[in-house]
Parts: sequence; C-alpha cells; structure tokens
Amino acid sequence: MIWLVNLLGLVLMLAIVWWFWLAKPPGVQRRGDSDRVDILVEDGVYTPSRIEVPARQPITLRFLRKDPSPCAEQVIFPDFDISAELPVDEYKEVTLTPQEQGEYDFTCQMQMYRGTLVVI
Repeated sequence: MIWLVNLLGLVLMLAIVWWFWLAKPPGVQRRGDSDRVDILVEDGVYTPSRIEVPARQPITLRFLRKDPSPCAEQVIFPDFDISAELPVDEYKEVTLTPQEQGEYDFTCQMQMYRGTLVVI
C-alpha cells in the first residue's frame, strides 16, 4: 500500500514539472505589417509562449489575463528591464524594441508562467 502512495506522489511531481516547465504552447511568428501580438494569460501558460519578431523594430505585446491567481498578476522581461501589472480581463500593452538577435525570456514574478521572445 505504501508503494502505491509513493508512486502516486512521484506521478504528481512529474505532472507538475511537465506543466510548469516542460510543456510548450504553440508559438506565433509575427507576419506582415502587424506590430502587435495578443497573448492570453490563462491556466498556467502564456499563449502563445514563443513569439518571433524582427530586430530593431518596435513590437507591442497585448496581454489578456484570464487567470485571477496572484502568480499571473505581473509579467517581467528581465533582459529589457521591463515589468507590467496585468489586470484581470483587461488588455495590458507592453511595447519594446529589441535591438539584438537572440532569445529573451519573459515570466511571471514566480517564474511559473514562461515565454520566449525570439528576435531574428
């Protein structure tokens, strides 16, 4: 019986690791003349979580927070020294102009919500 409890605990831990750190929702590539990408903040993920943008061009990321949990209330772009409060059920725009090519992470303050800005 105790082995069953241990096995269930291990499965639960693996599920948590997969959900918060390994699962990757589909990304989006910026197309055409659009300079805006909408990002849904819900159920522990940013959708899309991987966003491709060209270097040296301004981009506006519009976050729509549906998750009322405290973890989702802020988005942080540490490489750009940008953070923003995300109100529930309202769009919050974050505009930036990435200069250098590379991959830049963005997260919630507890780093459970995770996304990547890919500058090409």
